Amino acid sequence: MPASSTPPPRPHRQATGQVWLWDIFCRVIDNFGDVGVCWRLAADLAARGHTVRLWLDDAQALPWMAPGALEGHWPGITVHPWDAASDVQLLSTLVPAQVWVEGFGCELPEAFVAARARAQDAPPVWINLEYLSAEDFVERSHGLPSPLMSGAAKGWTKHFFYPGFTPHTGGLLREPDLLAQRIAFVSSEREAFFNKLGVADHGEALVSLFCYANAPVAALLEHLRGVKTGVHVLVTHGQAQSAVQAAVAQCPHASDPLRMTSLPLLSQTQFDHLLWISDLNFVRGEDSLVRALWAGRPFVWQIYPQQDGAHRAKLDAFLDATDAPAPVRNWHGHWNGFGNSDVASPLPLGEPKSASQPWRAWADGLGLQMARQADLVSQLCAFVQAVPCAGQAPKTR
Repeated sequence: MPASSTPPPRPHRQATGQVWLWDIFCRVIDNFGDVGVCWRLAADLAARGHTVRLWLDDAQALPWMAPGALEGHWPGITVHPWDAASDVQLLSTLVPAQVWVEGFGCELPEAFVAARARAQDAPPVWINLEYLSAEDFVERSHGLPSPLMSGAAKGWTKHFFYPGFTPHTGGLLREPDLLAQRIAFVSSEREAFFNKLGVADHGEALVSLFCYANAPVAALLEHLRGVKTGVHVLVTHGQAQSAVQAAVAQCPHASDPLRMTSLPLLSQTQFDHLLWISDLNFVRGEDSLVRALWAGRPFVWQIYPQQDGAHRAKLDAFLDATDAPAPVRNWHGHWNGFGNSDVASPLPLGEPKSASQPWRAWADGLGLQMARQADLVSQLCAFVQAVPCAGQAPKTR
């Protein structure tokens, strides 16, 4: 489905509570996961009545991720190039924001900080939004202040804000009506979703595949070929499609029982819908992990690989924190290349149904558990409200 045919974003909901002007900064490090999270944050804030300026150093993903974003078609959000944050003349025309967010700890341009330090009567609530993790340090570090000891903003304070999986963290991004949307979509929109994508649905088990280039795709496809009920693999655009093409070329099958469909670039809304209708989701990185969790379907997560191997501890912490059963742990270990994994563990597809039960119970329970906690935007707004300088009116221009 071309991005341009995506329905326009929903209008603002009725604003509840105090609202602010936010400056959110994001540097795209790799694979567009950073901008994916920051855009969802901006969109959720705007839908609750806040106003957001999103400063990006690489906006090339937005036309397909959030169609209309660059053209200003999302109420409450404007997108600015990163370099414009150092344009003192431009800044002089903009109302200073009451909240600053450093996406994943990116450093703000010095010129921006200096210009705002001169212009604002009170410091903003300055948030260092960190990466998602289930490791123990997250609870210890969440909410801690970090006073600035030098520079134009000397004397101001940043605060660390950690997303997480426990009540003592900042929670997870979840729009207020997301779960109701999912229930309504799954019950009535599956056929329409496939029709819009131009994909035939023959009723097979559906597996979505969104992975990095180093995923053991060939082994996965071989395993799926053994599912008796038939499998339709929906392959997302980019690295997943390249990995599938390489696996098929390496070991071609004259009569492949698998049906595989290469999908076009999907907007964030379309990607959510893909996860909702699939029986098993292979996801990667932070944003899609959270969206797979809200889908309430069994999933396997490929964590972002780090050269020093630190990602293994992060993955183990997630599996421990969520009480993942043995089949889930085995496939996560195999999928992330950690060895000694029982790849013969059945995936939650087809028969016997008993093999699917641990996966489904884990996925269902995890989603319900997380939904009982306050979402990230609600917690972030409460945090901003609690900071002493919150809500003070900025100087006008």
